[in-house]
Amino acid sequence: MLLSRVADALYWISRYLERAEHAIRLIDVRLDLGLDRGPDGWDFGGLYTSLALLPDDHYAQNPAGLIDTVVFDASNPGSVAACVTAARENARQVREEISSDMWQQINELFLHLKQARTGVWSTRAHYLARLVIDGIHLFEGVTDETMAHGEGWQYLQVGRFVERASATAALLDLRFQDSPQTAGDAPGERVEWVALLRSCSALEAYCRRYTADLEPGRIAEFLLLDAEFPRSVRFAAARIKSALRALGSLTSRPAGGHAERLAGRLHASLGYGLMDEILQDPHGYLEGIGRHCALVHGALYQTYITYRIESALPA
Repeated sequence: MLLSRVADALYWISRYLERAEHAIRLIDVRLDLGLDRGPDGWDFGGLYTSLALLPDDHYAQNPAGLIDTVVFDASNPGSVAACVTAARENARQVREEISSDMWQQINELFLHLKQARTGVWSTRAHYLARLVIDGIHLFEGVTDETMAHGEGWQYLQVGRFVERASATAALLDLRFQDSPQTAGDAPGERVEWVALLRSCSALEAYCRRYTADLEPGRIAEFLLLDAEFPRSVRFAAARIKSALRALGSLTSRPAGGHAERLAGRLHASLGYGLMDEILQDPHGYLEGIGRHCALVHGALYQTYITYRIESALPA
């Protein structure tokens, strides 16, 4: 059985890396959409909001300022650099539990991102995004191939997919608030729905499933309820449930069933969800997913990380 501090570090490694990937994807897509704008045509308010960075006087509305704030500013806890640094620090604390290849990859990502700050990345944002995304994907692949799929690996899985489920639901919620029920005939509206799919790496997969007919209901259905697409909320919920079930079996923790039941309830609500009902109140439904992910996080902590020693003893 892993120590609580080890479980906590592994859980947050994958949460931080997933958060960094989510942020850099949003930046890459938003800058790509603004390539035809004039120097005064940028508006990143929605991006700052989606990353829980509400617009403020010191949040720049130009590409260079955006990258400095959301990618490189280590004092901003939600920035890509801060997330990668935190993930690396957690990995450093559990070197004995991860493989040398995993440590090498996360350390290389940290160093490459640090070196990238000296370049003129405002004109090469796409290359910066690929550096981060490819680095995180390499870490995940190395993890799957070089780390035993035991207790530690399961904490990495829970962290990744809890973060992914809540981030995808929050992003979809924001889009519905900006454009409630229809994609609209205006080109700008359709571009924003395409941007949502691109931000989740879902455009090609969506088009294969539904063709290029951009309907908010279908987009929500795909990102919420699709059982096969890796970045859908339902897929993430299934992986959370599976990982927590495995942890319960591996640790034989008496209280382990609570977190698993919460994850199972989330998965069941998505598995039996009806889009007609969801679209009656999309904000309430999507906000509920975020709350449910927070409950899973809390139950995980109470069961495996901050538990009282008496609760871990056999009856």
